[in-house]
Amino acid sequence: MTTKNILVTGGAGFIGSNFINYILLLRDDYFIINLDKLTYAGNLENLKPSEGKKNYHFVKGDICNNELVDYLFKKYSIKFVINFAAESHVDRSILGSEIFYRTNVVGTNVLLEAALRYETEKFIQISTDEVYGSLGLSGSFTEQSQLSPNSPYSSSKAAADLAALAFYHTYGLPVVITRCSNNYGQFQFPEKLIPLMIINSINNKKLPVYGDGLNVRDWIYVVDHIKAAELIFEKGRPGEVYNIGANREMKNIEIVKLILNKLGKGEELIEFVKDRAGHDRRYAIDSSKIQNELGWKPVFQFEQAINDTIDWYQQNKNWWERIISGEYKKYYEVQYKNR
Repeated sequence: MTTKNILVTGGAGFIGSNFINYILLLRDDYFIINLDKLTYAGNLENLKPSEGKKNYHFVKGDICNNELVDYLFKKYSIKFVINFAAESHVDRSILGSEIFYRTNVVGTNVLLEAALRYETEKFIQISTDEVYGSLGLSGSFTEQSQLSPNSPYSSSKAAADLAALAFYHTYGLPVVITRCSNNYGQFQFPEKLIPLMIINSINNKKLPVYGDGLNVRDWIYVVDHIKAAELIFEKGRPGEVYNIGANREMKNIEIVKLILNKLGKGEELIEFVKDRAGHDRRYAIDSSKIQNELGWKPVFQFEQAINDTIDWYQQNKNWWERIISGEYKKYYEVQYKNR
């Protein structure tokens, strides 16, 4: 049996850690080297199910570090890359954009250059539907939709996508892009909407809702996303983009009220705050390409998956209490003060 040596970047974050834990349960022919800088959103506790496995190795480091990346490619004979590493929170990108361009653009370029040098057989660039910008009241993003990013975060991801595709067209590097809708599930850092609202509800704190709360997002359970990523890694065609979505659009305020209801809390906890700068109004993903070409489809029903997610945060207070008592608390105070 041939082992695939895979560099997974950002594997201590929300989606990356779920991917590693999932894939190592199923595959013993994958050897995963997890490169993660362990910024505020990276947490090795997420990876306890994978610790100690003979086909898993963690390296603390930055994808912007040319020497380290080159060393890892050489030492572990890396032939496959799945790039989850990214600064990913829009609000933080508005507060300060430099780290987003450094990690998401320069870091991706470092990985692409190394992949080219070492003749990588597949490079999966994990992107976002936010690169498409904002939709009107109808329609969905397809892979042919124009890129029209509206935040420093989404513009940095769009730039990384274009860099990856340029390496495919110029050098023939076998790159595949994935663009997924909003994820939710276990291990999501509590700056994001769903865990933030769950945790604040549990703690009887105000739930800050931007603007009128009517911004629409297309939600997908993280396990559906990582199953799609696995399939794209195995069968996705180089040079292609695949949208991933579960066709579950909901207004932010609907999500908030659902969480309050599930936890038996009253709507008086809702606090409307000044809207985010340049806040995209609506996202919706058309995932017919991956469904028709690769046979993927989402299997988790939103109602059950959101209940499971809420239950997980209720049952894992130790995980998030350590987070919200530390550096995140300072960010939270800056982000929502005077709003």
